[in-house]
Amino acid sequence: MSRFLPRSLFGQTLLILLAGLIVSHAIGSWLYTTDREQAVRAVGGFAAAQRIANLTRLMEETPPERRERLAAALTAPDFRVSLSNAEPAIAGSSDSPVSEAIRDFLVDQLSLTGARQPRVSVSPLDGGSADHPHWMMHPGAKKGMGGPMMHGAGAVRGLQVAVPLSGGGWLAFTAALPDGGPAPSQQLLIAMLLMAIIIVGVSVWAVRRVTAPLSSLAEAATRLGRDVGAPPLPETGSVETIKASRAFNDMQARLRRLIENRTRMLAAISHDLRTPLTLLRLRAENVENAQERQRMLATISEMDAMVGATLQFARDEAAMEAKRSTDLTALVQSVVDDLADAGLAVTMAPAAPIVNDCRPGSLKRAVRNLLDNAIKYGANARASIRDAGAAIEIVIDDDGGGIPAEQLARVLEPFYRVEDSRSPDTGGVGLGLAIAQSVAQAHGGALVLANRPEGGLRATLTLPRTGAAPSSESGAHTTG
Repeated sequence: MSRFLPRSLFGQTLLILLAGLIVSHAIGSWLYTTDREQAVRAVGGFAAAQRIANLTRLMEETPPERRERLAAALTAPDFRVSLSNAEPAIAGSSDSPVSEAIRDFLVDQLSLTGARQPRVSVSPLDGGSADHPHWMMHPGAKKGMGGPMMHGAGAVRGLQVAVPLSGGGWLAFTAALPDGGPAPSQQLLIAMLLMAIIIVGVSVWAVRRVTAPLSSLAEAATRLGRDVGAPPLPETGSVETIKASRAFNDMQARLRRLIENRTRMLAAISHDLRTPLTLLRLRAENVENAQERQRMLATISEMDAMVGATLQFARDEAAMEAKRSTDLTALVQSVVDDLADAGLAVTMAPAAPIVNDCRPGSLKRAVRNLLDNAIKYGANARASIRDAGAAIEIVIDDDGGGIPAEQLARVLEPFYRVEDSRSPDTGGVGLGLAIAQSVAQAHGGALVLANRPEGGLRATLTLPRTGAAPSSESGAHTTG
């Protein structure tokens, strides 16, 4: 069940408001219908009592010999009038609030006193005898003769009234008394629909206004992961939103200062280390044993390279190059051409121009590191690029021995090398792949290493599609 519920805060809040709106409208409709039923019941009972009072006065003023004909003329499908010498038997409840109200009304209207009291009974329509008011519903319905009290009404009750005449005898009435109001009217449904539309519209606007700063905060966090120097988040909105934005901006400023302090510290360490390294190099050159001298100089050179690479790695992470629209196919091709001109075994598959926003300087360095790694450990490198729609993939293949599966993730860590000798003749200081991964992540992408089934290693650098749309040109790039 939970999988069908909205996952976003906007959807969940809107669902709660809609549920509350439905419940409130249902309760409001029930209250309206109940109140209307009571009103219809009261009006129907008053109308029936008034009619009975008027007909009783008319019968009192009519000569006795003409009363039977008058009673027959007054009888209708929903209203029966009859005369009897003895008090008629009346079934049903005679002490209900409706019965008492009608009885009091008739006593007041007809000025009945003493023993001359009307008999009133209200009963539900559950019988089927000819004398029961149930007979009034079916004939009228069949002939289309339902009275005004029948139209639009819900359940009805049978009303039986017996009024004593002044000259003797009883006048009996059997009528239908509405017991339920009409169903919700068209005007009510239209009004509720309009209210629902207005409330939903206002709710959508209000919920969107409340949740929009959270989306902005999430986007700012994503930008921070790619660029620590991204613009600060606007401190607007509610008090809570302003506090969250201010805390985020403070965190971003602290991160920026932390990276800047680290870079300055590494630069100072690099400067301080190069001075003793230079002195060691000078002393090593005075060593008489040539073989020992060469080993010492090689060790000093490796230490100097590690210091320089470490400093460059920190600077590259701290310095955020501005993004600009770049033909990535041409960028990769230029790196391939430079390495091919140096006599290295590197080629690139033909590809159409792919224009995307990127930091060309850092991206070129990442591609060069991947190609260098493929040449050093795989004898050759083959580059390709393709547009995957939402992303752009730069793929570097080689024909080397690959990397053990358990070390594929570790080789992306700074200073980690599969080869343990750490000799500059067999590899660098272990920062090439780490730099390439840092560049990919700074662009919002990723670097994935995988062993190819046919042998060798495949490095896939994925960049998200941003900026310009894919070009329709069909140019091709090949190695020189």
